[in-house]
Amino acid sequence: MAALPNLQWRLNVSQNPLTPSPSNLHPQTKLSLWSSSISRSASPCHQPIRCAVRFRPCIDIHKGKVKQIVGSTLQDLADGASSALVTNFESDKSPAEFADLYKQDGLSGGHVIMLGADAASQSAAIEALQAFPGSMQVGGGINADNCIGYLDEGASHVIVTSYVFNNGQVDLERLEKLVRIVGKHRLVLDLSCRKKNERYAIVTDRWQKFSDVFLNEQTLGALAGYADEFLVHGVDVEGKRLGIDEELVELLGSCSPIPVTYAGGVTTMADLERIKAAGKERVDVTVGSALDIFGGNLAYKDVVAWHEKQVLAVK
Repeated sequence: MAALPNLQWRLNVSQNPLTPSPSNLHPQTKLSLWSSSISRSASPCHQPIRCAVRFRPCIDIHKGKVKQIVGSTLQDLADGASSALVTNFESDKSPAEFADLYKQDGLSGGHVIMLGADAASQSAAIEALQAFPGSMQVGGGINADNCIGYLDEGASHVIVTSYVFNNGQVDLERLEKLVRIVGKHRLVLDLSCRKKNERYAIVTDRWQKFSDVFLNEQTLGALAGYADEFLVHGVDVEGKRLGIDEELVELLGSCSPIPVTYAGGVTTMADLERIKAAGKERVDVTVGSALDIFGGNLAYKDVVAWHEKQVLAVK
């Protein structure tokens, strides 16, 4: 699904000879012009395109092991510091075994997320990518220096957050550099967010730092010009099995001009239907801790069957 032309900032700028050349502007000035251009030209949050709601499987890796962790408790710790890390599940199976399961069930477009930059996690992630080549995205510490390496190992896309949300702002120079290296069609922006003053602020650095960028129509429209997809964790509910953040799903379904996947709080099959309805059948979903393959009570086979039903419904 391509980004709508009137939401592409580059196009709007090129059609206005009075607009300064982006290359001559400070990145933050560019972002301001970019967002204001979207605000003036974008239509209200409404997308006529209907597509299948898909289940996107995940493989979260921590210290080389497949785990399900309450992401908001994950942080870098100084030597000797005690950890408040909350782990919901740790598997004896390798990441490659989970990737092979997803391959057997035809579940492409899933996410391999490294919850740490250690060598064991990097090696485990590569094993998963090689088990299902060209069909899974990879995230966690991705930057301009290592992105090509993961694509060469079999990733379909690289997922990026902290590298481009630098010091609380969008670093457009870094973002543009990534696009030049991997191409828009192989880049996913992780816009995971938490509530701050009744708005959704994008969070970085293991979801511990609030950025000054808020999730709204203008931000989604502007960033869509640089990415193939968005991945958005509702951090306030992620890993807690408390139900989904329906308000966030509604925002994504109404305002994202490119494919977007929501993660966070799915506990029952009814939650999948709520995401389908609230997201206007435009928001894909990831399920983690609730699945029985990760120690939960929600049957993986039932979620796969639900996924297949959604795909068949739009053929």
